[in-house]
Amino acid sequence: MISIELIRKNPEFVKENLAKRDIFLKDRIDDILKLDEERRHKIKRIEDLRALRNTKSKEIGSLKKQGLNTEALEEEIRLIKEEISTLEEELARIEKYMEDLLLRVPNLLHESVPYGKDENDNLEIKRWGEIPKFDFEIKDHADLGVLRGFIDFDQAAAISGSRFSILKGPLAKLERALINFMLDVNTKNGYQEMIVPHLVKPQTLVGTGQLPKFQEELYYVKDDDLYLIPTAEVSLVNVFKDTILKEDDLPINLTAYTPCYRREAGSHGKDVKGLIRQHQFDKVELVKIVHPDNSYEELEKLLSNAEEILQLLELPYRVVALCSGDIGFSASKTYDIEVWIPSQNKYREISSCSNCEDFQARRANIRFKDKTGKNRFVHTLNGSSLAVGRTLVAIMENYQTKDNRIRVPKVLKDYIKEEYI
Repeated sequence: MISIELIRKNPEFVKENLAKRDIFLKDRIDDILKLDEERRHKIKRIEDLRALRNTKSKEIGSLKKQGLNTEALEEEIRLIKEEISTLEEELARIEKYMEDLLLRVPNLLHESVPYGKDENDNLEIKRWGEIPKFDFEIKDHADLGVLRGFIDFDQAAAISGSRFSILKGPLAKLERALINFMLDVNTKNGYQEMIVPHLVKPQTLVGTGQLPKFQEELYYVKDDDLYLIPTAEVSLVNVFKDTILKEDDLPINLTAYTPCYRREAGSHGKDVKGLIRQHQFDKVELVKIVHPDNSYEELEKLLSNAEEILQLLELPYRVVALCSGDIGFSASKTYDIEVWIPSQNKYREISSCSNCEDFQARRANIRFKDKTGKNRFVHTLNGSSLAVGRTLVAIMENYQTKDNRIRVPKVLKDYIKEEYI
């Protein structure tokens, strides 16, 4: 959430920054400022009326001591109380509406974020690895998986509908190996492994920015008022909800494996075939809770930690800085890591590494006490390490052989105990 104090103090800066995302967000800031002015006016009026009520109450006490009639004053106080009650109801409505508007305003962009309209304007930062050359006609992962009997889309659809899959035998084992490998690398790099809830309260999703804006993307359990998480980031960040940390506690580095659940509303026709875009998928997540003075140094570390997984797997990839029109709602700056997918002859996103600055910390009320004793909001960062299904896709396609086998990456042989599957 953007600080209302910043909006009051420097509205033009806020509007110009948000206009890089969407020109119409300037109008929302104007609406918030109007509501804020109305809110402050009503608060002032309520305070004045309370002072007047107190004064008249004292007058009544004085008149009663003198044995004088106080009916007129008592009627005035009754009317004042009614007006206060009406104003308090109006104030509550204004504050609720204002909070809802604030919760729907995306984060401010870091000055280094390139301007652009969509993914075509993202800025390539680097490439790593050699794109493989094949001397045979390659198959995409879906066809290869079905051919080998490793993936069953039809039975998954019979069980659950479209955008679900069943992995079998060696491929299921390879996915499990990937999860363990990622967690092992992350813990080696100083991240504490966590097992976290997959069902969370609405306020938990407000804390990380998925609600209220992205409600249609979430799976909701109505009877329990709980949501299935779209990423472990939700649970990991909220481990510190309503907490005041010590400055010496920072940075805090966390990692977790979870299944993730997304409705993929509005993505009809996109990656319908295969494992790229599923309603249920596995992911290993990285989260950092850090001091605001060095959060961009921590972002580079986070990116490096996510890249290391792909380098160890010897999968070619590139890193892009997301432009203003493609960056996520909660992020101030994001790097995407895109892995090479041979059947599509292009790089596809496999990780997003983002600095959310204090946007999530304000929503989830996560602070630390600095050396002066002042409570300040932390900065939160998150990144995929990695999307396991997409990593599996990349391995299947980049490591496929002419005889339709899949070579096991060197770093996974201790987990799989096989050369090929």
